[in-house]
Amino acid sequence: MHKPTAAKKTSRTKTMPYDVAAQLRTPEEMASYLDAWLADAPDDAAGIARALGDIARAKGMTQVARETGMSRESLYKALGAEGNPSFATVLKVARALGVKLHASAA
Repeated sequence: MHKPTAAKKTSRTKTMPYDVAAQLRTPEEMASYLDAWLADAPDDAAGIARALGDIARAKGMTQVARETGMSRESLYKALGAEGNPSFATVLKVARALGVKLHASAA
């Protein structure tokens, strides 16, 4: 009779979706993240809106909704992948997040 050989153990790496909001812990990190989007992709309005959404999730969407006077659902929609927030919404969210938008000569 053939003696069974030990099965070769394979280790599997468990992957999890990456959520940048979990990495944004301080106001400085949040501001740096938004600055990077504004510098690296200044024409990507949807990407910048998503970045604001990431920061809002890091701060707490309920708190941001309360401070902007908007519903959480409206914020998720406006700052999500398919969102297209008005400039007024962007300004309200930025104020609630404690970040400022800056202009400089190009």
